[in-house]
Parts: sequence; structure tokens; C-alpha cells
Amino acid sequence: MQCQQLRTAICSAAAKFPPLPSCCLRAAVVRLRTMRSETFQLKAFSSDSSSAPNWADTMLSNSCKGVESTAVVLPAVEAHAIEAASALRNGQVIALPTDTLYGLACDACSATAIQRIYAIKGRNVTSPLAVCVADVDDIKSYGTTSYLPEGLLRELLPGPVTVILQRGNNSLLDKSLNPGILSIGVRIPDSDFIRLVARSFGGALALTSANLSGQPSTIEVREFEQLWSSCALIFDTGRLVGGRLGSTIVDLTRRGIFKVVRKGSALMETKLVLNGYGLIEET
Repeated sequence: MQCQQLRTAICSAAAKFPPLPSCCLRAAVVRLRTMRSETFQLKAFSSDSSSAPNWADTMLSNSCKGVESTAVVLPAVEAHAIEAASALRNGQVIALPTDTLYGLACDACSATAIQRIYAIKGRNVTSPLAVCVADVDDIKSYGTTSYLPEGLLRELLPGPVTVILQRGNNSLLDKSLNPGILSIGVRIPDSDFIRLVARSFGGALALTSANLSGQPSTIEVREFEQLWSSCALIFDTGRLVGGRLGSTIVDLTRRGIFKVVRKGSALMETKLVLNGYGLIEET
């Protein structure tokens, strides 16, 4: 059977499954044998048959090369936020899309999970990780916001911006996250799925780009295939269209002043907002 025929068979089978509510998701495990008699496993917890072509293409790209894969690749849709949150509670690392790049995420309050994400990336533990939360109101649990102008964070977030804030003494973050660093980068991506995951999880996610340290950032799940085996789940929304610049990073740790740490994909818009609230750029 040719690869295109396999793809068609998978998509046809998926279309026959009735839609399932999130409270009663079922795992459909499809095992196929490739032309080279090598087995791969596709696990799809899909309540949306329209997503079948995406994950069929992803997995068949391996099988048609004769590569064995047991990665769990799911569509990044609302129904799967529960699975993502469960994996995070178990101290596992997941891969998922943001509004800029694909990222790796884990529980920001678990020392074990944080160590795992550093090991997966091959990243130096002295390089800080950002955190992701679901809503602006959540930020105060992990960083200090009282010195910022009222309304500023709501103007910037959600969006492709990382704001660096004072961490403060009351942060709920685990001490193993960025030890010795008195600030914390915070993200609220303008992406429904990752915000749903954070909301379902009920806490902050440690977040970093889904690539080996020093390698290019990724905008498709296939681009970080070498990391799949280290992830409990991979969530696929297709190719991200914003390029590889990542989020704009601004340091807001000092009252009335901002510093651009990385230009990223939203520099001009971010500076306009900050200037509008009276903040002066450090030059």
C-alpha cells in the first residue's frame, strides 16, 4: 500500500468516529505497517475528524521514510487541553504552539520537570526560562506588578510579548526555576490552546522554544522531530505563519523605564504601548 493510500485510509477511519465531548474522550490507536515492514504507532485522541489530515501527514512522513515513531501527536484543539494539563501535573514535558513559535512546556513549580526541560534542550541551567500563564490576573502570583501603570499589562497581553518583571518575595515559582535571578519573564500568548492548557492546569508553565539549544526555532512540529521521544505529548496546529523571530522581550523591572532585550516580532507595537503609558526607553 502506498503512503498516499495509507493517509487516505487513516483520514477515512477518523471520519467515522463520532464526535466525543471532552469528558469522555477515547483513544484511537491505529497501527500500520509500512512498505518496509516497519511498524509505527499513531495515537490520536481526536474528537475532531477534520484534524485527521494534519496528524496523518505528520506521522506518515516518518513511516514513508522507514522511520519508526511512537510519538503521540494530537491536534491543538480545546478537547485536548485536559490531556495536556494531566501530563503537566505528572511532571512531564509537552510540546505545543504559541502565537509565535512551537514551545516546550512543563510545570513551573516542579523542580523535577524543570530539570527535565533543560535536559531535553541541552540548555545551560544558568539560561533563564520564561513562564506562561492564562490571564493577566494570574501574573501577580508569580511576579510583582504593583509598580506598573494600571492597565499596561492588559494592553500588551495576550500577545507576542514577554514582559520581564520583578520576581518578588511572594512568587509561587519553584526556587529551582532561574536560581539567583531576581526577575521573571512572563508570557500570555495570543493563542487559545496554550491559554486553555494553562487554565486547565491551574498554574504557571515554564516555557521555552521547541528546539535544541543553539539551533533554529521551530514553526512546524516536524522541525523538532528529534525531541518527540522526550515529550509526553506533541500538539500540532500546522505551520505557524509569524516567522521565527519569537516574542518581543522587554524588561520592565524598573519603574517608569523599559529596555528592549529582544526585538522579536512585535517591537514597534510594544514600544508604542509602553510610550503611551509614559515609560521611557533605556538607550
